[in-house]
Parts: sequence; C-alpha cells; structure tokens
Amino acid sequence: MLKKRIIPCLDVKDGRVVKGINFIDLVDAGDPVEQAKFYSQNGADEICFLDISASLEERDTMLSVLKKTAEEVFIPLTVGGGIKSIKNIKDSLMAGADKVSINSAAINNPDIIKNASEHFGSQCIVVAIDVKKIGSCWMVHSHGGTINTNIEAFSWLEKAQNLGAGEILLTSMDRDGTKLGFDTDLLSKASKILKIPLIASGGVGKIDHFYEGVNKGQADALLAASVFHFNEISIMEVKEYLKKHNIAVRL
Repeated sequence: MLKKRIIPCLDVKDGRVVKGINFIDLVDAGDPVEQAKFYSQNGADEICFLDISASLEERDTMLSVLKKTAEEVFIPLTVGGGIKSIKNIKDSLMAGADKVSINSAAINNPDIIKNASEHFGSQCIVVAIDVKKIGSCWMVHSHGGTINTNIEAFSWLEKAQNLGAGEILLTSMDRDGTKLGFDTDLLSKASKILKIPLIASGGVGKIDHFYEGVNKGQADALLAASVFHFNEISIMEVKEYLKKHNIAVRL
C-alpha cells in the first residue's frame, strides 16, 4: 500500500513565508529556508513552495530561495506560482526543485502540460487547480483564485491527467484558510476520475481533518500550511494519528 504523504505548503512573497485567509490578508510566518529545513527534520514527506509574487525580480528571489533550500533539505521540493513556460520549469528544476506546479499557464495553454511532461518526465509535473463551488458546480479559478475561468473542475482535471500531469494539487478556495476541514465531497469525486495521485489542499484546522481527507476524500497526499506554521499541530502528531487509524504513513 502506498504511504500517504504529508506536505507543508509555504506561500512565499518577497523571499518570506506568508499565509492568508482565502488568499487575502497575508500574515508573515517566517523564513522559507529555515521553515523548510525545520519541516524536513520533523517528518515532512515533501515541501511545497508557492511563489505568490508577481514580478521578474521576485522570481529571481524565488530561484535563490530554492537553491538555498535544496542545499539544506533532502526531501522532494515542489515549486509553483508564476510558472509560465518550459524555461521557467527548467530554471526551477535546475535551481533544485524536484517538481514544478503549474496552474494559470496550463489553463491558458494546456499543451504546456504535454510539452513539459515529455521534456522533463510526468513525475516532475504537478497541475494545481483552484476551485470554487458556484451553485452545484465546482469551477476552476485562475490567477491566484481571482478569475473564474468558467471551466468545470472535473473535466479540467481529467484533461490535465490525459495531457501528462504526474499529480493533481486540488485546492478548495471555499475552504482555504477557514480551518473547517478539506472539502471531502470535492476530493472524493476527483479521486474517482484520477489514476494519478491527488494532493488535497485547503481547509485544515484540526488533526482529524487529515484523516477525513484520506478516508472520505480518498486523497493520496495532504497539504496544509497555517496549522503547521503556527505550531498548532506537528507533522509527527498527524502521522501518529493517521497510523493509529490504520492509514499507512512514513514515520
């Protein structure tokens, strides 16, 4: 049985870790290299960096953060945010990322998924999908969740899989930062469609939310931010809780 992965996510702006509620009102939560090192030493299976900066100068700052982190951290590193081209992907991998997460660029040009997975291998390519429930449908949002693309979530994640994505990182914007738990309805529907790993994101507030993400949501990996950054729950506490509930994890 494949072990379930626990992944702290570090939103990085101007070289610092921040965490907001519903993508707005950002709060400074520390230095990314130190945070990543701490998590690596305390049970994280992977680290996910999300670069929420916009400009090119800030992108160079992110590459520098990646390089420094890769020297200190020896678990897989994923980086996303502002990845628009094969060159961006190559630069990130060369700087020390193991995987690259693409979001808005894939919506604008789905062929980037195919080209990137052929170029670098699908194991490097994570397609991140931010969704919001509108009426009875989950709709894909782009550009940090600000634009409703009018693309239905499940058709998009199936298309991303068919184009060569290695994993799907699925964030519920309705739950992000709320601490109400993962949207397990969204996750379980997605997991029925996917043959590739599903990373659940958005909404963790309590330790049993992790169990729900795996048990009800059928996710392969669980991503969280503020509960880890502000020491509300430790990664080892999560893993021990999951193990106690017969979920396979790496201890």
